[in-house]
Amino acid sequence: MTAPASTVRTDEVARFNRLAATWWNPAGPMRPLHVVNALRLHYVLEQIAHHHRRPVGDLAGLRIADIGCGAGLMCEPLAARGARVVGVDAAAKNIAAARLHAADSRLDIDYRVGEPAAVLPDAESFDVVLLLEVVEHVDNLQDFVRQAAGHLKPGGLLLVSTINRTPLSFVTAIAGAEYVFRLLPRGTHHWAQFVRPAELEDAARACGLTQHDLRGMAYLPVVHRARWTRSVSVNYIASFSNTPRARPGTTLRGSRDHADTPDLREPSG
Repeated sequence: MTAPASTVRTDEVARFNRLAATWWNPAGPMRPLHVVNALRLHYVLEQIAHHHRRPVGDLAGLRIADIGCGAGLMCEPLAARGARVVGVDAAAKNIAAARLHAADSRLDIDYRVGEPAAVLPDAESFDVVLLLEVVEHVDNLQDFVRQAAGHLKPGGLLLVSTINRTPLSFVTAIAGAEYVFRLLPRGTHHWAQFVRPAELEDAARACGLTQHDLRGMAYLPVVHRARWTRSVSVNYIASFSNTPRARPGTTLRGSRDHADTPDLREPSG
């Protein structure tokens, strides 16, 4: 049996290894990620609650895989709410930082170094798989999504956040974030690797998944806040499942106004 083709970019792994020690510093190079993570957590908990029909924040017994987990910014709050979390990242130093912080926080999280095809056995399955700010850093979107989707249980939920490939995303996510405001180290993103929502949906559909929700996110660099927005022209997050169609009441793309969702302030350090 032929081994799955690698989707990892070695230059991306090297860069994240260099940044590993800064992940848990809310005032450091990962500051925007800390701010956005609060908004993403709100979304993840909401989508899980709706899809799996349980109270918001009740994750007891659920198996969740966070692929491209970095140093565990999302893994920890999920584990603290009762989920059995597996965190996967190709950067060894990210995982080392994640394990150290989880130990300090007294959280039991199964962290693994490598890409999904190498560290997740074929038979291992999850109720929820997360691909948060990772698909724009891989070589082959279709293969990467397929590998992740292959680990969903029947009725499982896939949540993906990334950056749209538009002129505005170049201005804000690269020129603005990396050069003007210097919120991120230069070279963090490559515009050509950004993923349009239609491309993501096509990749998911090819794996038998149905899209249930699509929301735009905005990061406000001057005040360091994140909020929902009607526009998906820069940051966005989407939910998919291998359920044939949306359950009654499920939010479909473009059907809900999120502009009134309150801003989530940067978590205190």
